[in-house]
Amino acid sequence: MTDRSRSTSLFQEALKWIPGGVNSPVRAFRAVGGTPFFVQSAKGATVTDVDGNTYIDYVGTWGPAILGHAHPRIIQAIQETAEFGTSFGIPNPYEVTLAQKVSQAVPSVRKIRMCNSGTEACMSAIRLARGYTQRPKVIKFAGCYHGHVDSLLVKAGSGALTFGHPDSAGVPPEFTAHTIVINFNDKAGVEAAFQANPDQIAAVILEPVPANAGLYLPQNGFLEFLRGITQKNGAVLIFDEVMTGFRLGIGGAQSLFGIEPDLSTFGKIIGAGLPVGAFGGRADIMDCLAPIGPVYQAGTLSGNPLAMVAGLTALDVLVSTDAYSRLENLGAQLESGMIDAAKRSGVDVEFQRIGSMFCGYFTHKKVHNLDDAMHADREKFARFFHGMLDKNIYLAPSQFEAGFISAAHTSQDIEKTIEAAYEVMKSL
Repeated sequence: MTDRSRSTSLFQEALKWIPGGVNSPVRAFRAVGGTPFFVQSAKGATVTDVDGNTYIDYVGTWGPAILGHAHPRIIQAIQETAEFGTSFGIPNPYEVTLAQKVSQAVPSVRKIRMCNSGTEACMSAIRLARGYTQRPKVIKFAGCYHGHVDSLLVKAGSGALTFGHPDSAGVPPEFTAHTIVINFNDKAGVEAAFQANPDQIAAVILEPVPANAGLYLPQNGFLEFLRGITQKNGAVLIFDEVMTGFRLGIGGAQSLFGIEPDLSTFGKIIGAGLPVGAFGGRADIMDCLAPIGPVYQAGTLSGNPLAMVAGLTALDVLVSTDAYSRLENLGAQLESGMIDAAKRSGVDVEFQRIGSMFCGYFTHKKVHNLDDAMHADREKFARFFHGMLDKNIYLAPSQFEAGFISAAHTSQDIEKTIEAAYEVMKSL
């Protein structure tokens, strides 16, 4: 039995001072049972807990550790920049350079505003879309999570699903009165929403690849359909690329699928895992932001020099190496191996992958939307999670989260993971 006594002790102490003992709900292991471990350090593709146990990590700080933990070039850049100050609240050169880099990488982004999280980016993009169109209503999709924004926390994914409370307490009904929720991949539902709300829909916001209810993919033509119907009706199309941006390729999901949204949101991957977010898009929409437009948005730490330098360094590494081809190869190896392991063990698993993102649902049913994902056997996943953890493989502690491969993972890491999965599946 793996010794995690120090983690257990820390968690008991944390419960006295922090609600639920954690600073983000899914970390509490409530969806899988047991006590969370506490990390002491991370390097490359692994994390090491306070008891000295080292795990192959497929959470990667929930996505942004695409180059692995504590990449030496990123650490050096942060250290050198910190010598000159950690925060200014004044413009600095790095934010201009990163804005240029992101705009060059993502064709739809002509102007961009830095902020401090993916939640803040999505909240601001929605406000901007409403201000630009002078319309109140927003379409979102069940299972797509856009941060803990009051008006968007309706049938949301991630932690909300983990706890079985898609609608959070503390959100007045009036705050969600203008939010229309439709199943992902449901063209008819979108058409009906536009017909029922003529000239009222400001925006359609979605994860082009939903990754907060596990992972499922847009069906052929769905993203193209959304691009067409929003243009036809004068609504803003917002791609939430907090998960997929710079993860599925340098241009994100929109470049992979060949769709240009009007606005895009990004998260901590553009800061190499430091607290950062951004939203950007068409210049005419972005110019509605203060100080030159009527839509207000601000943040003291926006454009923080440490986050900007870390992001610039990470992007330089991504574009100057074979990182993306490596990630695709590792992803394909994991996918084929996990499908084979499930077949050999006789367990029904719907394994979904795109690039270096993946999810295995314990179900025999194809998963195209949240309703399909909810058919997965969560109790079986919990047993699988702990079985893998005991073999020093760390997956996200929820059926409704995606996994992430980093460029620091090796083929041997993937093989070890596949073999561990087979052994655990046999015991389910």
